[in-house]
Order: sequence, then structure tokens, then C-alpha cells
Amino acid sequence: MSHSVRHHLRLELDDYDRSIRCFLPAYEEMLSLAAGIIAEANPESVLDLGAGTGALTLAVLERCESCQVELIDIDPEMLDQARERLAPYASRVRFTERAFQGPLPECDVVTASLALHHVPTMSEKRALYDTVHDALRPGGLFVNADVTMPADPSERQAEYETWAAHLVSSGIEEERAWEHFREWEEEDFYFPLEDELTALAAAGFAADCPWRVIPSTLTRGVKSVAPAP
Repeated sequence: MSHSVRHHLRLELDDYDRSIRCFLPAYEEMLSLAAGIIAEANPESVLDLGAGTGALTLAVLERCESCQVELIDIDPEMLDQARERLAPYASRVRFTERAFQGPLPECDVVTASLALHHVPTMSEKRALYDTVHDALRPGGLFVNADVTMPADPSERQAEYETWAAHLVSSGIEEERAWEHFREWEEEDFYFPLEDELTALAAAGFAADCPWRVIPSTLTRGVKSVAPAP
């Protein structure tokens, strides 16, 4: 699996952090809440899948004073941005250039922000959640900050209209907002929240959705402390 943010979002990487706030409602709130949930777990080791420019990792490092974070991303340009952003925390971060599919190292927390919607099918998403579950220590935590969309066509259209209104409020013309959605469909795959929670539960997590502002969604999975009988 290859992915280039420069190509996908049609913007220069220096503009990514500014543009994502125009593209996605409640982006800052979503990252802050995700980092807060992670901090409550008091982890020693965290994996950030598809870590991009390191915005979520930074929020985690600011909340968790001693944890170590490994950033995994297949886009070398994004990792370069993350290295620059996280330079003050150099002793607590590690950068790995690879896809997030495949075996993951053992850890206390796995997290992701706007990365897992690049997984094209729910069967592949379920396999990824199995892998995440396997990597986590007993009692481990999985926090995913991403986009979900309803399966029902009329509900999905209504949520896209709400999303488009956010882009318009950010200074993007409405016609261009809908063009963005069509462009993103090339690599972005948004599943219903119910399907995401079902997939997490099938992997063995106690799963819930602690927060959602259309279409931004936080899902949480907790691995059992004791193995299943």
C-alpha cells in the first residue's frame, strides 16, 4: 500500500496542518480528546499508525510526560515534517517508514488520526483490528480519530451536506467542496460507525464511540486484561 498526501489532498505539505482544519470539523477538539483518553491509560509505549505530520503524537507527548511513541507512516515527506515538529521530544519518539498493515510491535496503546480510512474494505479493516489487538498488552487501548459515514444513502447525503457547510464556512466555495469529496473518494473509504464498532468487537475489544461531530469520529477499543476463556 502506497500513499502520498501531497498527491491525495492536492496541496503542499507545509499547508497540510492549516488545510486539515478547513477540511475537517472539530479537528483540534478531536485530537485533544484522543490524547486525553490516551493519557488516562498512563501508557509507557504508544504506536501512532499513519502518523503523518505528527499532530496527534505531539498532543500525546504533551499529555503523557514519560511515554515513548513510535510513528509509523509510509509517506517519507510526512515523516520529515513530523521529525521537524517533534524535535523537542527527540528522545521519546521513533520514526518508522512502512505501511501500518502487517505485524506491529508490542505496546500499551495504538492510535491513529485520519489514516485508517485509507483501508479500502471492511474485511481488511477487520484484519487490521485483529493485528492491533494482538500487539496490545492486556488492558491495552486502541483510539482511532477518523471519519465515519452512514450506510443509508439519504443519511449519508445529509452528512455530506453538513460536512460541505463546514468547508464553505472555512472559505472554500461550495462547488469546490463537493469536488474535494469526489477527489478524496479515490483513496478514502468511510464506513458506518456501527460497522467500525462491530469490527472492533469482533477483534476482541470492548468498543465504544466517546465523541462524534459529523463526520469526525472517535472510536475506542479496550483489550481485556484476562484472556478470553
